[in-house]
Amino acid sequence: MQDMTEVRTPAEMLDERRHPLMTRLPPASHDRVARRFAAACARGDTAALKAVLTAEATVVSDTGGKLRAAVRPTRGADASARFLTALPTGQPDTTTTVEPVNGRTGLVLRRAGQAVAVVSVTVTGTEVAAVWIVLNPDKLRRWHRP
Repeated sequence: MQDMTEVRTPAEMLDERRHPLMTRLPPASHDRVARRFAAACARGDTAALKAVLTAEATVVSDTGGKLRAAVRPTRGADASARFLTALPTGQPDTTTTVEPVNGRTGLVLRRAGQAVAVVSVTVTGTEVAAVWIVLNPDKLRRWHRP
């Protein structure tokens, strides 16, 4: 039987050295944490969000300059949890679904089938270390549903 060697790009190896806790988390572990995060977002539960975020958690929004949102990243579990409760996840006209985003579990928020936000997370161990929120309408088109 032949040994299989995993091939990684130089960028992946550099990222692993910079962020050793973020390396190769099994998909099931990522999924479990991402779903806890999604449930806390859907409830607008600040305490549950703080519990699932690392103390140094960062939230970054991409609006493409087309919407109003935080210009700088939001840092820290407290500030990040407060920021995330402003997402329209619990509003009656908004549906929130857990879907694959960039190959990992994430969230998609839609109104009348139109994506209004796509959220991906970076998980370290049992917590979310980074949250990436795409709000730029130009980047959300492929997420729309009829």
